[in-house]
Amino acid sequence: MHDPIPDPAGSGLIQEGERLDDLQFAGLRILQKASGFRFGMDAVLLADFARIPPQGRVADFGTGSGILPLLLHGRGKGARFDAIEIQPDMADMARRTVRLNGLEQHIAVHCLPVEQAEQAIPACSLDAVICNPPYGPPGTTLLNPSDSLRLARHQGEDGLGAWFRAAHRLLCGKGRFSMVYPAPRMLEAMDALQAARLIPKRFRLIYPFANKPANLVLIEAVKDAKPMLHPEPPLIVYQPDGAMTDELKHIYHIA
Repeated sequence: MHDPIPDPAGSGLIQEGERLDDLQFAGLRILQKASGFRFGMDAVLLADFARIPPQGRVADFGTGSGILPLLLHGRGKGARFDAIEIQPDMADMARRTVRLNGLEQHIAVHCLPVEQAEQAIPACSLDAVICNPPYGPPGTTLLNPSDSLRLARHQGEDGLGAWFRAAHRLLCGKGRFSMVYPAPRMLEAMDALQAARLIPKRFRLIYPFANKPANLVLIEAVKDAKPMLHPEPPLIVYQPDGAMTDELKHIYHIA
């Protein structure tokens, strides 16, 4: 849950067309585009699902506004974060969010393609990679005329493969890769992970309502692990009347 708040003490870190939102969690705030792509429930569910050691080094592929490093830091998951973002304006906004929260010693934002992440992160140095990737393969959906929305929602020509291969190069032995993806395309994601030698080990299906099909899946893969897949109990998001389920409230830290 997030509500817009005024610029604190005239920081000057908020630019035209942006809004500052209170995450209502761990005292964290985030800058977002007022009329562009903003984070949703999928990021919150992924941050809850990911298993990351408290002192771990983590990369976020396609960080956007920087929401995942913020949520993970607030949950005590990971100590050092490398946030990779190809769009210069989004990377700049994410850096200013880091400054607003005083987290410069914990979160570094790098403006470069995920495929070139080794320019900023040594090989085999990460405990975990987290990723909320673009959902639309090329040619399957109409491209959004806004560059930021288009890049946030649509995969490149190589699909997920290049990102998964980059994650394999950067992860240490048995390092974990966690992602959220559309449930109907779960097999596609798992096949691509295995091709990159990131072996799916754990998954959880997300259902909007108990009587509706799953629309999202959370997947954890482990670098060079032995095949053995462990399904977790499903997560139901809403009760029949549209109210949040108790488990979702717990994930959002709502009393």
